[in-house]
This record gives sequence, structure tokens and C-alpha cells, in this order.
Amino acid sequence: MESINIWNHFKTITEHKLLVMENCFRVGLYRQGMLHDLSKYSPEEFWTGVRYYQGNRSPNAAEREAFGFSKAWLHHKGRNKHHFEYWIDFSVNKEEGLVGHEMPLNYVVEMVMDRIAACKVYKGKDYTDSSALEYYQRESRFIVIHPRTRALLERLLKMLAHKGERRTFAYMRKLLKQEAAKKRSE
Repeated sequence: MESINIWNHFKTITEHKLLVMENCFRVGLYRQGMLHDLSKYSPEEFWTGVRYYQGNRSPNAAEREAFGFSKAWLHHKGRNKHHFEYWIDFSVNKEEGLVGHEMPLNYVVEMVMDRIAACKVYKGKDYTDSSALEYYQRESRFIVIHPRTRALLERLLKMLAHKGERRTFAYMRKLLKQEAAKKRSE
């Protein structure tokens, strides 16, 4: 492992984490912003990232190509609730098999922030407010996700693409405040 990959991978994941943290703070998700993706610094994920570092995409994709699956990704998605994959489990209806369970709003918002940050880091100067939607659209037909979670995610990504960060973040902040008020009144 070259020391340059250690430094470059560390810079990449830290830049990503700081972007997510900043955006989470903008909508009031302070705790989630601080704790976002800490597992990427664990040995299970960090050293895979160093080994497969490319700088323009997730090292987990390269590990997946090499072995048919990514051990680092399995570790990551099992510890980070902002990934829809965390919420996949067997249905109580035995005929359905694996299904996506509905994600709480705060994790859907963090997932949007995660996608924005990943696109900004990997696309650099080519990033636009449509980048996260375009990335989602490339994978959307293959993912197992709860229908309400999918609808919310798509609404937020389309809003971002068409109305920009300022209006989308204001809308997400409003949704989170409404959710908090609803929980307080219960």
C-alpha cells in the first residue's frame, strides 16, 4: 500500500464527511452530521479504501469488481442508517422475501446529503445540482427500497435538481421541524 493512497483516501473520506456534516448542520441534523460515516475510519473500511483508492469513485466498487462483493461495503451499510440498504430485511409476509422498510425522515435527509457530498467529491468541478438525481436514476431500478422512502428520496433529488440547494435544504429543514413538532405532541 502506497503512503500516497493512505493520504489521498483519508483526504477523500474526510472531505466527504465534512461536506455531509456542513449540509446536515444547515438543516438542523447536528448529531447526525457529526457522526456521519465514522465507520469509514475503521480498519475494516479504511484499509480497503486505501487498497482500492482511485479518486474518482468509491473504492468499494473496485473491491466488488475484484471479488464479486465488497466486504467493506457490507460493513459500512450495516452500521450507517442513512443507507437504504441498512433497512432491507425479510418481510413478515413470507411470500415477499426481502423488502425495503420505511426509513425515518432524518435518515432520508442524511442520505440526500450523503449523495450530494459523494457527487461533489467525485465529480469535482463537473458537479451540478442534478448530479445526485442522475446518479440515483442510473441505479434506481435495481434497488430494494420502501415505496414511501423512494417517493421522498425522488422528490428531494428532483427538487435539488430543479430548484437548487437553498430551496431544497429549506424544505428539508421544514419537514424535519414538522416531524419534531409531531413527535412532541404525541
